[in-house]
Amino acid sequence: MSQRPPTVIQFLAPVLDVSINALLTAVTQEMGSGQREITLLISTPGGSVFHGLSAYNYLRGLPIRLTTHNFGSVDSIGVVLYCAGTERLCVPQARFLLHGVSAQFPQAAQLEEPQLEERLKGLRSDIQNISKVVAANAQKSVEEVVQAMIQRTTLNPEDAKAWGLVHDIRSNLMPTGAKIIQIQAAQQQQEIKLA
Repeated sequence: MSQRPPTVIQFLAPVLDVSINALLTAVTQEMGSGQREITLLISTPGGSVFHGLSAYNYLRGLPIRLTTHNFGSVDSIGVVLYCAGTERLCVPQARFLLHGVSAQFPQAAQLEEPQLEERLKGLRSDIQNISKVVAANAQKSVEEVVQAMIQRTTLNPEDAKAWGLVHDIRSNLMPTGAKIIQIQAAQQQQEIKLA
């Protein structure tokens, strides 16, 4: 019996409903076909806290070995998605960006005090959830991660490794023969096989 080729998912997109749905569908389909080892190549500007936290919790709860590999920039909620990997890698010329959470208000929105308080509680909850995920996957406390977010901290690969966020810095992204699934900013999912 021949060994199954590894699966590599290239995620080059914002963290949004369409891209995360495509990612989770691809992972679920690969699991359904018997794959238990997946590499997730990530380069993302971030996006939706809701979708990033949901994807992290889903991926961490699966009975697979997930390797995440930053191949460019992993910013904002993308850091939480990156933390889903049991093994976390990074190319030498990459970065990570941690920053606070913002709320968007429609133009000319009128909010009463209870509505503003609800938004503020939501922002605080998002900051705590993000910092808990990062702290659980790095060698930093929740308070240290919150401060890093407030200070809009950018980590290079060596800094991220010193934090414990990155396990190893590697240029090689995938083995020969890997099945590649692409999820790109245009939200199109494509499947490629490398010889």
